[in-house]
Amino acid sequence: MSGPDISVVICVYTEDRWEDILAAVSSVRGQSRPALETLLVVDHNPALLARLSGEFEETGGVRVLANAGPRGLSAGRNTGIAASHGAVVAFLDDDAVAERDWLRRFAEAYTDPRVMAVGGRTEPIWASGRRPAWFPEEFDWVVGCTYRGLPPGRVRVRNVLGGNASFRRTAFEAAGGFATGIGRDGDRRPLGCEETELCIRLSRARPEAILLIDDRAVIHHRVPRAREHFRYFRARTYAEGLSKALVARSVGAGKGLESERRYTARVLPAGVARGVRDAVLARPGGAGRAGAIVAGVLTAAGGYVVGSVNARRGGAAFAVARIEGGGRAR
Repeated sequence: MSGPDISVVICVYTEDRWEDILAAVSSVRGQSRPALETLLVVDHNPALLARLSGEFEETGGVRVLANAGPRGLSAGRNTGIAASHGAVVAFLDDDAVAERDWLRRFAEAYTDPRVMAVGGRTEPIWASGRRPAWFPEEFDWVVGCTYRGLPPGRVRVRNVLGGNASFRRTAFEAAGGFATGIGRDGDRRPLGCEETELCIRLSRARPEAILLIDDRAVIHHRVPRAREHFRYFRARTYAEGLSKALVARSVGAGKGLESERRYTARVLPAGVARGVRDAVLARPGGAGRAGAIVAGVLTAAGGYVVGSVNARRGGAAFAVARIEGGGRAR
Protein backbone atom coordinates (compact mmCIF):
# COMPACT_ATOMS: atom_id res chain seq x y z
CA MET A 1 0.00 0.00 0.00
CA SER A 2 1.47 3.36 -1.05
CA GLY A 3 2.16 6.13 1.41
CA PRO A 4 3.67 6.14 4.90
CA ASP A 5 2.66 4.04 7.88
CA ILE A 6 0.33 6.01 10.17
CA SER A 7 0.07 5.74 13.94
CA VAL A 8 -3.15 7.07 15.49
CA VAL A 9 -3.07 8.76 18.92
CA ILE A 10 -6.27 9.22 20.92
CA CYS A 11 -5.88 11.18 24.17
CA VAL A 12 -8.45 10.31 26.86
CA TYR A 13 -9.09 11.57 30.37
CA THR A 14 -12.50 10.58 31.75
CA GLU A 15 -14.58 7.43 32.13
CA ASP A 16 -17.63 9.56 31.33
CA ARG A 17 -16.64 9.14 27.67
CA TRP A 18 -16.20 5.37 27.83
CA GLU A 19 -18.61 4.57 24.99
CA ASP A 20 -17.19 7.43 22.90
CA ILE A 21 -13.66 6.12 23.37
CA LEU A 22 -14.67 2.64 22.24
CA ALA A 23 -16.43 4.13 19.22
CA ALA A 24 -13.33 6.18 18.31
CA VAL A 25 -11.11 3.08 18.46
CA SER A 26 -13.64 1.08 16.43
CA SER A 27 -13.66 3.75 13.71
CA VAL A 28 -9.87 3.52 13.45
CA ARG A 29 -10.05 -0.26 13.19
CA GLY A 30 -12.55 0.08 10.35
CA GLN A 31 -10.35 2.23 8.13
CA SER A 32 -9.99 1.36 4.43
CA ARG A 33 -6.28 2.03 4.92
CA PRO A 34 -5.32 0.32 8.20
CA ALA A 35 -3.43 2.21 10.88
CA LEU A 36 -0.05 0.84 11.90
CA GLU A 37 -1.17 1.11 15.54
CA THR A 38 -3.60 2.92 17.81
CA LEU A 39 -2.33 4.48 21.03
CA LEU A 40 -4.70 5.46 23.83
CA VAL A 41 -2.96 7.98 26.09
CA VAL A 42 -4.66 8.32 29.48
CA ASP A 43 -4.29 11.71 31.20
CA HIS A 44 -3.57 11.08 34.91
CA ASN A 45 -6.59 8.86 35.56
CA PRO A 46 -5.43 5.51 37.06
CA ALA A 47 -8.94 4.02 37.09
CA LEU A 48 -9.44 4.74 33.39
CA LEU A 49 -5.93 3.49 32.61
CA ALA A 50 -6.66 0.18 34.33
CA ARG A 51 -10.06 -0.20 32.70
CA LEU A 52 -8.77 0.48 29.19
CA SER A 53 -5.75 -1.77 29.73
CA GLY A 54 -8.14 -4.60 30.63
CA GLU A 55 -10.38 -3.85 27.66
CA PHE A 56 -7.57 -3.97 25.12
CA GLU A 57 -4.99 -6.28 26.74
CA GLU A 58 -5.61 -9.01 24.17
CA THR A 59 -6.30 -6.72 21.23
CA GLY A 60 -3.59 -6.41 18.63
CA GLY A 61 -2.80 -2.97 17.31
CA VAL A 62 -4.09 -1.05 20.35
CA ARG A 63 -1.76 0.13 23.12
CA VAL A 64 -2.81 1.88 26.31
CA LEU A 65 -0.33 4.09 28.12
CA ALA A 66 -0.24 6.84 30.72
CA ASN A 67 0.55 10.46 29.96
CA ALA A 68 4.22 10.73 30.85
CA GLY A 69 4.14 14.51 31.25
CA PRO A 70 2.12 17.09 33.14
CA ARG A 71 -1.67 16.96 33.03
CA GLY A 72 -3.10 18.17 29.75
CA LEU A 73 -3.72 17.47 26.09
CA SER A 74 -0.35 18.71 24.82
CA ALA A 75 1.65 16.43 27.10
CA GLY A 76 -0.65 13.53 26.25
CA ARG A 77 -0.06 14.05 22.55
CA ASN A 78 3.69 14.30 23.11
CA THR A 79 3.57 11.00 25.01
CA GLY A 80 1.80 9.38 22.07
CA ILE A 81 4.27 10.80 19.56
CA ALA A 82 7.24 9.50 21.55
CA ALA A 83 5.75 6.01 21.92
CA SER A 84 4.55 5.62 18.32
CA HIS A 85 6.39 4.04 15.40
CA GLY A 86 4.67 5.39 12.28
CA ALA A 87 6.28 7.77 9.83
CA VAL A 88 3.10 9.85 10.28
CA VAL A 89 1.23 10.44 13.55
CA ALA A 90 -2.49 11.21 13.35
CA PHE A 91 -4.66 12.55 16.17
CA LEU A 92 -8.33 11.78 16.75
CA ASP A 93 -10.51 13.27 19.49
CA ASP A 94 -11.79 10.80 22.08
CA ASP A 95 -15.40 11.82 21.38
CA ALA A 96 -15.20 11.55 17.59
CA VAL A 97 -15.48 8.83 14.97
CA ALA A 98 -13.59 8.80 11.69
CA GLU A 99 -15.12 7.98 8.32
CA ARG A 100 -13.76 4.90 6.57
CA ASP A 101 -11.36 6.75 4.22
CA TRP A 102 -9.96 9.16 6.84
CA LEU A 103 -6.45 7.70 6.93
CA ARG A 104 -6.41 6.99 3.20
CA ARG A 105 -6.94 10.68 2.46
CA PHE A 106 -4.13 11.61 4.83
CA ALA A 107 -1.77 9.07 3.27
CA GLU A 108 -2.47 10.33 -0.26
CA ALA A 109 -1.30 13.82 0.64
CA TYR A 110 2.01 12.59 2.04
CA THR A 111 3.16 11.28 -1.35
CA ASP A 112 4.56 14.82 -1.71
CA PRO A 113 7.67 14.87 0.52
CA ARG A 114 7.21 18.58 1.21
CA VAL A 115 3.93 17.94 3.04
CA MET A 116 4.54 18.02 6.79
CA ALA A 117 0.98 18.13 8.15
CA VAL A 118 -2.51 17.25 6.92
CA GLY A 119 -5.82 17.98 8.61
CA GLY A 120 -9.39 17.11 7.71
CA ARG A 121 -13.00 18.20 8.09
CA THR A 122 -14.77 17.79 11.42
CA GLU A 123 -18.57 17.68 11.42
CA PRO A 124 -20.61 18.27 14.62
CA ILE A 125 -23.02 15.72 16.07
CA TRP A 126 -25.32 17.84 18.21
CA ALA A 127 -26.60 16.12 21.35
CA SER A 128 -30.01 17.70 20.89
CA GLY A 129 -30.22 16.32 17.35
CA ARG A 130 -29.88 19.62 15.52
CA ARG A 131 -27.80 22.78 15.46
CA PRO A 132 -29.14 25.43 17.85
CA ALA A 133 -30.83 28.09 15.72
CA TRP A 134 -28.70 30.86 17.20
CA PHE A 135 -25.33 29.07 16.76
CA PRO A 136 -23.39 30.52 13.76
CA GLU A 137 -21.45 28.11 11.53
CA GLU A 138 -18.64 30.68 11.51
CA PHE A 139 -18.01 29.73 15.15
CA ASP A 140 -18.10 25.95 14.88
CA TRP A 141 -14.47 25.99 16.08
CA VAL A 142 -16.00 26.70 19.51
CA VAL A 143 -17.14 23.06 19.58
CA GLY A 144 -14.01 21.68 17.90
CA CYS A 145 -15.42 21.49 14.37
CA THR A 146 -14.67 22.87 10.93
CA TYR A 147 -16.13 26.36 10.60
CA ARG A 148 -17.56 28.40 7.75
CA GLY A 149 -14.77 30.38 6.13
CA LEU A 150 -12.26 27.60 5.60
CA PRO A 151 -11.68 26.98 1.88
CA PRO A 152 -13.03 23.73 0.39
CA GLY A 153 -11.01 20.90 -1.16
CA ARG A 154 -7.37 20.12 -0.43
CA VAL A 155 -5.77 23.49 0.33
CA ARG A 156 -2.71 24.96 2.00
CA VAL A 157 -3.28 26.44 5.45
CA ARG A 158 -1.30 28.11 8.22
CA ASN A 159 -2.31 25.46 10.71
CA VAL A 160 -4.34 22.27 11.00
CA LEU A 161 -6.98 21.73 13.71
CA GLY A 162 -5.79 19.39 16.44
CA GLY A 163 -8.72 16.98 16.85
CA ASN A 164 -8.48 15.84 13.23
CA ALA A 165 -4.87 16.19 12.18
CA SER A 166 -1.70 14.37 11.22
CA PHE A 167 1.99 15.24 11.14
CA ARG A 168 5.02 13.67 9.55
CA ARG A 169 7.34 12.43 12.29
CA THR A 170 10.16 14.56 10.92
CA ALA A 171 7.98 17.62 11.62
CA PHE A 172 8.34 16.97 15.35
CA GLU A 173 12.05 16.31 15.01
CA ALA A 174 12.42 19.71 13.30
CA ALA A 175 10.12 21.82 15.48
CA GLY A 176 9.65 19.87 18.72
CA GLY A 177 6.33 18.68 20.09
CA PHE A 178 3.24 20.44 21.40
CA ALA A 179 3.89 23.23 23.88
CA THR A 180 2.48 22.76 27.36
CA GLY A 181 1.13 25.93 28.92
CA ILE A 182 -1.11 26.88 25.97
CA GLY A 183 -3.85 24.27 25.46
CA ARG A 184 -6.18 22.34 27.75
CA ASP A 185 -4.56 21.12 30.93
CA GLY A 186 -7.43 19.69 32.96
CA ASP A 187 -8.51 23.11 34.20
CA ARG A 188 -12.13 24.12 33.79
CA ARG A 189 -11.25 26.89 31.32
CA PRO A 190 -11.48 25.61 27.71
CA LEU A 191 -8.15 26.83 26.34
CA GLY A 192 -6.76 25.82 22.95
CA CYS A 193 -4.45 26.86 20.08
CA GLU A 194 -1.61 24.43 20.87
CA GLU A 195 -1.71 23.08 17.30
CA THR A 196 -1.61 26.63 15.89
CA GLU A 197 1.55 27.41 17.83
CA LEU A 198 3.18 24.14 16.73
CA CYS A 199 2.34 24.68 13.07
CA ILE A 200 3.83 28.18 13.11
CA ARG A 201 7.00 26.86 14.74
CA LEU A 202 7.14 24.12 12.12
CA SER A 203 6.84 26.59 9.25
CA ARG A 204 9.68 28.62 10.74
CA ALA A 205 11.89 25.58 11.24
CA ARG A 206 11.07 24.22 7.76
CA PRO A 207 10.13 27.17 5.49
CA GLU A 208 9.57 24.80 2.57
CA ALA A 209 6.99 22.78 4.53
CA ILE A 210 3.47 22.42 3.15
CA LEU A 211 0.54 22.16 5.58
CA LEU A 212 -2.80 21.06 4.15
CA ILE A 213 -6.44 20.53 4.99
CA ASP A 214 -8.27 17.93 2.90
CA ASP A 215 -12.00 18.18 3.49
CA ARG A 216 -12.46 14.55 2.33
CA ALA A 217 -10.72 13.34 5.53
CA VAL A 218 -13.87 13.50 7.65
CA ILE A 219 -14.58 12.81 11.29
CA HIS A 220 -17.80 13.33 13.25
CA HIS A 221 -17.41 15.01 16.62
CA ARG A 222 -19.94 14.73 19.44
CA VAL A 223 -21.13 18.05 20.92
CA PRO A 224 -22.64 17.53 24.40
CA ARG A 225 -25.68 19.52 25.47
CA ALA A 226 -23.64 21.68 27.83
CA ARG A 227 -21.76 23.05 24.82
CA GLU A 228 -24.92 23.96 22.94
CA HIS A 229 -25.62 26.84 25.33
CA PHE A 230 -24.50 30.45 25.02
CA ARG A 231 -22.76 30.18 28.39
CA TYR A 232 -20.21 27.76 26.93
CA PHE A 233 -19.96 29.78 23.70
CA ARG A 234 -18.99 32.84 25.70
CA ALA A 235 -16.51 30.95 27.89
CA ARG A 236 -14.86 29.27 24.91
CA THR A 237 -14.48 32.47 22.87
CA TYR A 238 -12.99 34.25 25.88
CA ALA A 239 -10.57 31.35 26.40
CA GLU A 240 -9.65 31.50 22.71
CA GLY A 241 -8.64 35.11 23.19
CA LEU A 242 -6.47 34.14 26.15
CA SER A 243 -4.91 31.34 24.10
CA LYS A 244 -4.25 33.59 21.10
CA ALA A 245 -2.42 36.02 23.38
CA LEU A 246 -0.13 33.18 24.48
CA VAL A 247 0.46 32.14 20.87
CA ALA A 248 1.28 35.71 19.89
CA ARG A 249 3.68 35.90 22.84
CA SER A 250 5.35 32.68 21.68
CA VAL A 251 5.61 33.20 17.91
CA GLY A 252 4.81 36.90 17.40
CA ALA A 253 1.53 38.65 16.58
CA GLY A 254 2.29 38.73 12.83
CA LYS A 255 2.01 35.00 12.25
CA GLY A 256 0.04 34.31 15.41
CA LEU A 257 -2.91 36.43 14.23
CA GLU A 258 -2.46 36.33 10.44
CA SER A 259 -5.41 34.03 9.70
CA GLU A 260 -7.55 35.58 12.44
CA ARG A 261 -7.30 39.03 10.85
CA ARG A 262 -8.64 37.72 7.53
CA TYR A 263 -11.36 35.76 9.33
CA THR A 264 -12.46 38.81 11.33
CA ALA A 265 -12.35 41.18 8.37
CA ARG A 266 -14.07 38.97 5.77
CA VAL A 267 -15.84 35.92 7.13
CA LEU A 268 -17.51 37.38 10.20
CA PRO A 269 -19.03 40.51 8.59
CA ALA A 270 -20.54 38.27 5.91
CA GLY A 271 -21.98 36.08 8.68
CA VAL A 272 -23.53 39.07 10.43
CA ALA A 273 -25.06 40.21 7.13
CA ARG A 274 -26.59 36.75 6.55
CA GLY A 275 -28.01 36.75 10.06
CA VAL A 276 -29.56 40.20 9.64
CA ARG A 277 -31.00 39.20 6.25
CA ASP A 278 -32.53 36.05 7.76
CA ALA A 279 -34.00 38.12 10.59
CA VAL A 280 -35.59 40.53 8.09
CA LEU A 281 -37.03 37.55 6.22
CA ALA A 282 -38.36 36.14 9.52
CA ARG A 283 -36.18 33.02 9.30
CA PRO A 284 -35.48 31.29 12.62
CA GLY A 285 -32.31 32.27 14.46
CA GLY A 286 -31.13 35.03 12.15
CA ALA A 287 -30.93 37.75 14.79
CA GLY A 288 -29.42 35.29 17.28
CA ARG A 289 -26.65 34.27 14.88
CA ALA A 290 -25.78 37.87 14.06
CA GLY A 291 -25.72 38.73 17.75
CA ALA A 292 -23.65 35.68 18.64
CA ILE A 293 -21.01 36.61 16.04
CA VAL A 294 -20.71 40.12 17.47
CA ALA A 295 -20.62 38.78 21.03
CA GLY A 296 -18.03 36.16 20.08
CA VAL A 297 -15.72 38.75 18.54
CA LEU A 298 -15.99 41.09 21.53
CA THR A 299 -15.49 38.30 24.06
CA ALA A 300 -12.46 36.88 22.23
CA ALA A 301 -11.00 40.38 21.96
CA GLY A 302 -11.49 40.86 25.70
CA GLY A 303 -9.73 37.57 26.39
CA TYR A 304 -6.86 38.59 24.13
CA VAL A 305 -6.38 41.89 25.95
CA VAL A 306 -6.44 40.21 29.37
CA GLY A 307 -4.13 37.45 28.17
CA SER A 308 -1.67 39.93 26.69
CA VAL A 309 -1.53 41.95 29.92
CA ASN A 310 -1.05 38.81 32.00
CA ALA A 311 1.69 37.54 29.67
CA ARG A 312 3.57 40.84 29.91
CA ARG A 313 3.29 40.91 33.69
CA GLY A 314 4.18 37.33 34.45
CA GLY A 315 5.70 36.00 31.26
CA ALA A 316 4.33 33.05 29.32
CA ALA A 317 5.41 29.69 30.68
CA PHE A 318 5.94 27.32 27.77
CA ALA A 319 7.59 23.94 27.64
CA VAL A 320 8.16 22.45 24.19
CA ALA A 321 8.87 18.73 24.08
CA ARG A 322 11.91 17.71 22.11
CA ILE A 323 11.00 14.70 19.96
CA GLU A 324 13.96 12.59 18.91
CA GLY A 325 14.09 10.38 15.82
CA GLY A 326 14.16 7.26 17.97
CA GLY A 327 10.81 8.10 19.57
CA ARG A 328 11.88 9.86 22.77
CA ALA A 329 10.44 13.05 24.22
CA ARG A 330 12.64 15.26 26.37
